[in-house]
Amino acid sequence: MEAYWKEALAGVGIGVVVALAVWGVDVTPILVMAGLVILMQMMLTGRLTGGRKLEAVTVDAKNSIASPVTFDDIGGQETAKRELLEALEFINNRARCDQLGIRPLKGILLAGPPGTGKTLLAKAAAGFTNSAFVAASGSSFIEMYAGVGAQRIRQLFAKGRQAAAQQGKDSAVIFIDEIEVIGGKRGRHSSHLEYDQTLNQLLVEMDGIQGDADIRVLVVGATNRPDLLDPALIRPGRFDRVVRVDLPDKQGRLHILQIHSRNKPLAPNVDLEKIAGETFGFSGAHLESLLNEAAILALRQGSDLIREQDLREALEKVMLGEKLERKPREEERRRVAYHETGHALVSEMLRQGSVSSVTVTPRGQALGYVRQNPDGDYYLYTKQQLLDQIAVALGGAVMEEMFFGSLSTGSKGDFQQAVDAARQIIDSGMSALGVVSREHAPPEDINREVQAIITAQETRVRQLLGARSSLAQQLAEELLREEKLSGARFRELLKAS
Repeated sequence: MEAYWKEALAGVGIGVVVALAVWGVDVTPILVMAGLVILMQMMLTGRLTGGRKLEAVTVDAKNSIASPVTFDDIGGQETAKRELLEALEFINNRARCDQLGIRPLKGILLAGPPGTGKTLLAKAAAGFTNSAFVAASGSSFIEMYAGVGAQRIRQLFAKGRQAAAQQGKDSAVIFIDEIEVIGGKRGRHSSHLEYDQTLNQLLVEMDGIQGDADIRVLVVGATNRPDLLDPALIRPGRFDRVVRVDLPDKQGRLHILQIHSRNKPLAPNVDLEKIAGETFGFSGAHLESLLNEAAILALRQGSDLIREQDLREALEKVMLGEKLERKPREEERRRVAYHETGHALVSEMLRQGSVSSVTVTPRGQALGYVRQNPDGDYYLYTKQQLLDQIAVALGGAVMEEMFFGSLSTGSKGDFQQAVDAARQIIDSGMSALGVVSREHAPPEDINREVQAIITAQETRVRQLLGARSSLAQQLAEELLREEKLSGARFRELLKAS
């Protein structure tokens, strides 16, 4: 019936325009206005925006149920969980909070690197408080059309309250991922005020959250860049708590591995604690991917169990990427073998047992690589540790120059690592310059000190490898034949030589 009336009105409108034109009336303004109306109608129905209606937030209240994710399903974030649980007490213990005159928290900001579990924490918070859970991404609020983002913010909060009412709950958790997209400092987008209007509407909505309302609303935001957020958004009364969700330590990584291996058949010789020790810097998402890739490798091999070698292969795949089909020329392959042997030999001489594997198999962007065993999680480094890092980074280039008489572009990344470590020494006041600000010190002084640090370590590496040139050559030739040597095998060859 609706379609019939639309067609009838369209027919009448066309007839009127034709009649006016016959009578000599200029119908150009009418045609322009009609075109604008049709264009707006197409935008509102999603025909010009990839099927996405401008007035709709991508949230379905009927499906916005509390997630079955619990805090027990999240590993490696014990501190963040404790902070979050404490902040959620105002929902679970409403009477006690009212008795003490506690103002309910309006917002909690989860800040940390990608893949650390911020979304899972938000879902667990909704489950813990028996709240309706409504989620949206910051990028879904921004369009080129002014006012759309502010409208979607209003709809998101309305959807949260509506979902809670439909489910018979007295609270709702509204989760906004990538909140820095709409919560960035105002004034940065001078040519696009849509960002500022969207943020202003979010501030208004958070100010409108009432603690004595029938449905209490908690806004949980997640960001990788809290430094980009507008101060008005993260002040008390809006986002009252900022919870750091950092990369897990060794115990946290072990917990995450244990959680994600619950439904996976591991071989008896698999040592998850050892894997946790070798994955410093991995996020929860990396660890989940590691176990998943290991399971895929076991499936390819026709094995019913995930074995130690599957996990080792998966670890290298997650770190460096898939093996490549490209085959370097024999001359290049030989240079790569000597280069990687230089890294591994210097590493073993400076810290015995540090090499986990060394290979000349191309993977990702690397033609070869050395994977090292960290001897623990380090959050502070001494000057000697940084100097040793520089020495290991220079080992490949020095080895190439010793045996081939020239360098190659394969050392570019190593040199950058060496420079970064040298600058860290300077910034920490551990260089000959003493305590100095890199921003205020003359650039030539900084560059001169960086060069001095790297030159000293290059001399040190030349002495280490020069005294063992025949051993280095034997190890490189063995690596060339075998293509890959485990750390244990590499140390066997060292002892036998």
